Amino acid sequence: MTEKSPDRPETPLLDGVKYPADLKRLSDSQLKRLADELRAETVAAVSVTGGHLGAGLGVVEMTVAIHAVFDAPRDKLIWDVGHQCYPHKILTGRRERIRTLRMGDGLSGFTKRKESDYDPFGAGHSSTSISAGLGFATARDLGCDDVGDVIAVIGDGAISAGMAYEAMNNAGGQRRRLIVILNDNEMSIAPPVGAMSEYLTRLWSLGAVQELRAATKKVGEFLPPPLRDGAKRARELVKGATIGGTLFEELGFRYLGPIDGHDMGQLLAVLRMVKASADGPVLIHAITKKGKGYAPAEDAPDKGHARAKFDLVTGAQKKSPTNAPSYTKVFADSLIREAQDDEKIVAVTAAMPEGTGLNFFADRFPKRCFDVGIAEQHAVTFCAGMAAGGLKPFCAIYSTFLQRGYDQVVHDVAIQRLPVRFAIDRAGLVGADGATHAGSYDVGYLANLPGFVVMAAGDEAELVHMVATAAALDDRPSAFRFPRGEGMGVEMPERGVPLEIGRGRVLREGSKIALLSFGARLQETLKAADELDARGLSTTVADARFAKPLDRDLILRLAREHEALITIEEGAVGGFGSHVLQLLAMEGMLDAGLRVRPMVFPDIFIDQDSPATMYEVAAMNAPQIVAMALSALGAEAERAARA
Repeated sequence: MTEKSPDRPETPLLDGVKYPADLKRLSDSQLKRLADELRAETVAAVSVTGGHLGAGLGVVEMTVAIHAVFDAPRDKLIWDVGHQCYPHKILTGRRERIRTLRMGDGLSGFTKRKESDYDPFGAGHSSTSISAGLGFATARDLGCDDVGDVIAVIGDGAISAGMAYEAMNNAGGQRRRLIVILNDNEMSIAPPVGAMSEYLTRLWSLGAVQELRAATKKVGEFLPPPLRDGAKRARELVKGATIGGTLFEELGFRYLGPIDGHDMGQLLAVLRMVKASADGPVLIHAITKKGKGYAPAEDAPDKGHARAKFDLVTGAQKKSPTNAPSYTKVFADSLIREAQDDEKIVAVTAAMPEGTGLNFFADRFPKRCFDVGIAEQHAVTFCAGMAAGGLKPFCAIYSTFLQRGYDQVVHDVAIQRLPVRFAIDRAGLVGADGATHAGSYDVGYLANLPGFVVMAAGDEAELVHMVATAAALDDRPSAFRFPRGEGMGVEMPERGVPLEIGRGRVLREGSKIALLSFGARLQETLKAADELDARGLSTTVADARFAKPLDRDLILRLAREHEALITIEEGAVGGFGSHVLQLLAMEGMLDAGLRVRPMVFPDIFIDQDSPATMYEVAAMNAPQIVAMALSALGAEAERAARA
């Protein structure tokens, strides 16, 4: 039995549940009470850890019902994105660790295969569950005995993405037994947008449709054969006139719903019926309420999507005071200033208006800001079309999510040399969201594209200038990246000034070691230079600003005038440092014994922790920069230190 502490609610039924098998001995009425206890435990846990609260509260009854009816881990339960998986983790042997969510060496905030057999498929990005589920179902049907039923739970925001429809189209064609539960809470991270959202809303408003269709079918069974065709046609007319689940059924799914996703009786009845009778793909449409059962979440505009640690009674978040504006807010304010003077500037986000800061832009310019939903591929090509039409689009997408639209970046933007401006937030390591949200690869996959301009802000003032640079650059695509969190507290310009393309800056002149930083490790680089100078090793610090085009003159001068050159960047191998090495090699600068050391992220996926600890793991803090420089110089560094 779990030990109680003051922040833990009384949960007598939940205390007797360690694994889903324990639910089998509970009555339906007990399962309903268990859901109430599970909701209380989820709120209490997240109040201690912070995390994604609202999504999990919206699926508490659904989680209990699924685990009560099906037999995980043999039956595979796949949560799309994973924001809603906290109640699932509590029921699957992880309650004792639930207050380690999103911490170093703690439970992941998403499903994770290596964490539990009850997490058959990892997540973090959206719209993957149906594809993965179909894969499991295919494995089962081709003889893999450790796969039973497959249940994919996907939200109304995630189902708007094209990958979900690709999967449903394929699943409907294969006709394999696959259960998809559409968790329709009219909220993803931000309110859902687009025609699909409106379609689902109409389905909910016509909730009696499925009952009416069922009734006409039952009546038809009692008619004489000559009249049955007429009854069948009548059922189709009912379906067509009232919309119903026509779209899903045309894709080959049996559609059931809408049902109340918080009514335990309805959930259990439908899931038991589907388990007993499904002979192909089934979609269960459940209406839920994000943040359900916790008033501070229900009343919040985002329904409690993401929360810092909070007061359990009031819901007030316990955020640390900030000493500088966030990079995201600096970007938003800078873009607004540019847009005030240029009516052709427009902005696009893929379901992340608050996360990217474009909510502020939308407040100021509502007709020039577009939230396309969870549709990064479309977002990129939509921007390409606007650029071709004469507008100046800024495509604001997190580094990790831009990966989802890479073919469009290449095919629709770069090859056509269209001036789309990519504002890449969450560059580098992001903390509690872990490896699925790290911005590690964008420099590598953008700087290898001909004609692309790739920038990284060394501090928040530089970001202001890079927004202005992108706005002024109208003959080719560009990107500027910046990290999560608050800035360095540097003096801010009143207005951005376009930078000279492909020109870095020198912050400190030395003679022995050159530290060449690209991006937000600049402050750690300056700290490292202080330490090296204190050891008697005269150190130059330069901010590259551009990974493409490189500042050839600056890099070659640093190579000529120093014994060692260290490049520092927040990204994987293949990015800025690789381009610098290519330049030095082709110019013959490596032939005379120049000691070059590129510092990049290690070849691992770095697990969640505080950003400071993650950068320690990545060996990207000032002490590691110092150690790299000393290693490059070898015995000379030791002699200098003794002098």
